[in-house]
Order: sequence, then C-alpha cells, then structure tokens
Amino acid sequence: MFILNAALVGLVGVLLGWSIWTGLETIFALSSKVSSQLGIRGKERVVVLIPAHNEEAGLENTLIDVMPQLRSQDRLVVVADNCTDQTAEIARKQGAIVIERQDLIQRGKGYALDYGLRSLLSEPPDVVIVIDADCRVEPGAIATLTETVLKQKRPAQATYLMQKPAEATAKDSVSAFAFTTKNLVRPLGLWRLGLPCLLTGTGMAFPWAAIQAVDFASGHLVEDMKLSVDLTIAGYAPVYCPEARVIGTLPQQDSATQSQRTRWEHGHLQAIAVYVPVLLKAAIEKWNVAAIVLAIELSVPPLSLLVMSWIGVSTIAIVWGVFTGFWPAGICAIVAGMFLLMTVFGAWAKFGREDLPLRELLAIPFYILWKIPVYLQFLVRPQRDWIRTARD
Repeated sequence: MFILNAALVGLVGVLLGWSIWTGLETIFALSSKVSSQLGIRGKERVVVLIPAHNEEAGLENTLIDVMPQLRSQDRLVVVADNCTDQTAEIARKQGAIVIERQDLIQRGKGYALDYGLRSLLSEPPDVVIVIDADCRVEPGAIATLTETVLKQKRPAQATYLMQKPAEATAKDSVSAFAFTTKNLVRPLGLWRLGLPCLLTGTGMAFPWAAIQAVDFASGHLVEDMKLSVDLTIAGYAPVYCPEARVIGTLPQQDSATQSQRTRWEHGHLQAIAVYVPVLLKAAIEKWNVAAIVLAIELSVPPLSLLVMSWIGVSTIAIVWGVFTGFWPAGICAIVAGMFLLMTVFGAWAKFGREDLPLRELLAIPFYILWKIPVYLQFLVRPQRDWIRTARD
C-alpha cells in the first residue's frame, strides 16, 4: 500500500509542479506591460534568412513584409530547399539572394538553415534573423529583434502567433488560443521574471557568435527546441522579444492540420524525453541556471495533454482517496486543477478573447478529444521524419 500511495503522490506531484509553473507564468504575463516602441537600427549588418520548400503560394507576401525593413547594408537570403515549384523565381523577382539546395537524404528545415548559414561564412553579418516563408512580418520586427540581440548578446525570439484560416471552425479558434498561450503568455511571463525562453521556429534572431557555437544541421521534428537546448548549453540562452511579431496562418484543410499537429506534438514529446535530461546534466555540471529554467519549461507537455493527464490522474487520486482514505494525492490534484484553470482562463481573459469568443469556449473539450488519437499514435508509432505541412 505504501508503494502505491507514494507512486500516486509522485505522479500527482509532477502534475502539480507543471500546473504551478504555467500558473506563475500566466500571473506574471498578466502583470506585464509591453512597450509599443520599436527598435532603432544602427550600422549593424543583418541577414534575414528564409528557408523555403515549395513556398510559391505565400513567399511573396513574406518578402514584401521584410524588404521595406532592411537597410542598404542588409541582405535577404532565401534558401530554396528541394523545390519543385517557382519558389526560387519568386524570391529573385522580389530582390532576394537565392541559394538553391538539392539533397533528398538530409531533409528538413535545420539542414536548409545550415546550408544558408554556410553561405555567409565569407562575409558574416552581425545578426541573422530566421523567418519562415509562410509568415507575415509586422512592421518594425526586424529592427526590434536586431536591437534586442545587440543589447543582450543572446538570441531573441519574437512573438509568433497563428491567425485562423478564412473559413475557421471552433476547433481553429481553440487551436489559435492554445498557440497564443504557448507562444505569447508563457514566454511573456518568463520575460517578466527575467528568465530565458524556448525558440518557436520563426522570428528567431541570433548574434553571429551564437551561430558559430552550435550546429544548425538537423532533421529533428522540432528543430527550434533542439536549437534552444544547444544554445543554452553553449551559454546563449534565448530571450523573449515581445514587441516584435510574426504571424502564421493555421491550415484550412483537416489533413494538413492533423499532419502539422502530429509533427509538433510528437516532436515536443520526443524533445522532453531526450533533451530535458541533457539540460539537467548541463545545469549540474556548469551551474547553469538558464538550463534549469529551460529544462522545466521544456518538460511541460502540450496544454491539451496536460489537461488530459490531469483529468485521468485526478480521477484515480480521488477514487483512491474514497476507497482507501488516503487523500494527499487527491488534495494535490485539486490544487493542480485550480492552477490549470487559472492558466487557461487567465490567459483567455487578457490574451485570447479575440481568437476564442466566449461562445466557443465550450469547444475546448472537443478539441482535447480531437487530440487523443495524436497522442495514442505517439505510443504506437511516433513520427520520426520531418514532413512539411501542406499549404492551402
């Protein structure tokens, strides 16, 4: 009986720790005030690097957003990676430097980034900013990211949000809100506390010294998380730059949405298993506080999985308390639930009402049910290879 009680308390304790962590991030995010003043550019040399695989549909809009934000000493480089469409031609037409890469073995965004960075070795810039080819870049984002990198001498992550597709469903609304919680609310709380954050894949800015310290070449499903770990261990833990914003669009097609979510969720879970121990080891060996923070941040599962886990474990803990009289686990589960509710409704109240109207809050349980097959697939047949999300 003692072993079962201890195991249940340990399991609930982990959930409680995650819930308190996300709850504290939300509390500090709610009290944060982000300046509306954008960055001021100097004479520093900036390269905006855009990896693009068959992105003819949206690349032009991205380039149109970026071009006016560049100065004469800057460069816009597009890596046309294994393209079979008009990506390279569109980039050249907009005035970008185009590097074409063909490698059907080493596939993935990480390899494309590495290829582009190697092309800069003969004339390295002061700052490299990575933008995905299907993102909109808000005015002032390039200058603000550049200023942050030069001041902090560390990588900087812009706010990366998702807008709903043209014919949005309630599921899209919940998905956009979940994205806001992960990429705005939680990093904003860490920023308010003066702590580092995880990179999120686009809107990432790097000082050249940080680029030289790590290897970008990777086919990992979530190369941004791997890069966050490598940079932190190398002494370049990323910082959040809330003023800069890049905006993506959720896929319209159900199959594309499922593919995208599977890659993100499976990649995140694999990253937890592989990289949390690596960060904890670095934290112990080097007394690296940033590594401890990112180990905790990375260990928190996706919000829908966290809620699912809490429902399952809380049910077991409360039923166990009813039949055995052992209530510590049940009480801890109730406290964890309170922090989870505070995270969800606190984030929604200040940051999520536009994406998730009040009438669509009831779609959250159905969204969680929709995610169950993604997690079951991870247990049976986890995705290993990088697969590009189909564009609308």
